[in-house]
Amino acid sequence: MSRRYDSRTTIFSPEGRLYQVEYAMEAIGHAGTCLGILANDGVLLAAERRNIHKLLDEVFFSEKIYKLNEDIACSVAGITSDANVLTNELRLIAQRYLLQYQEPMPCEQLVTALCDIKQAYTQFGGKRPFGVSLLYMGWDKHYGFQLYQSDPSGNYGGWKATCIGNNSASAVSMLKQDFKEGEMSLASALALAVKVLNKTMDVSKLSAEKGQCPASLSSRWAEEHEDLIWAWVMVEEGSVRSRKGLGPVA
Repeated sequence: MSRRYDSRTTIFSPEGRLYQVEYAMEAIGHAGTCLGILANDGVLLAAERRNIHKLLDEVFFSEKIYKLNEDIACSVAGITSDANVLTNELRLIAQRYLLQYQEPMPCEQLVTALCDIKQAYTQFGGKRPFGVSLLYMGWDKHYGFQLYQSDPSGNYGGWKATCIGNNSASAVSMLKQDFKEGEMSLASALALAVKVLNKTMDVSKLSAEKGQCPASLSSRWAEEHEDLIWAWVMVEEGSVRSRKGLGPVA
């Protein structure tokens, strides 16, 4: 019965469903796990980077966490080519705002601008939804550290902790049990992210081939490290200090 209503994105089924949008969300469920945790002193993203072919050159391997501007980053789950288009659009929107107003774009405003574009691809004929979901972590002077998630329908929401991609249901269940509101520091968020990924990923332990893990955001950016675990921490006067490994982040 659904075959009569899933050929175009603009046709509703008798149940009020848009099947093409639901199919786009199914693509996300087969992607690598991405999770975000909002802490008292920062925000963290963790992503599973899948490299299933030993001949693949890791130097040119696709990213999972993207820097959008000095204060915002995102992690993606879904079709990589769609993610590249959306992340480039996010960067353009942020830079146009900076050029026009001479100040960084607020995090939620950037998320809203992209979600308007994603929603349009579910409403007009001749287009298909983007098969990618995004987690955004950011900081602005209005609301401080923030964590958002958006899906192919153009819907978005703010979260304290969430997960997208493969095994997201079990990861969210673990986050519900272990997340302590008001008590979550960046160090404990880092430990929780490693614990969740270790339990939900299809390997016995985290490895450099299977994970690209936590990054916390500051008002400035530290250089990337090749280590599995890396983090940015805000300290006095907006300077940045990076810590590597699984130990506590001060």
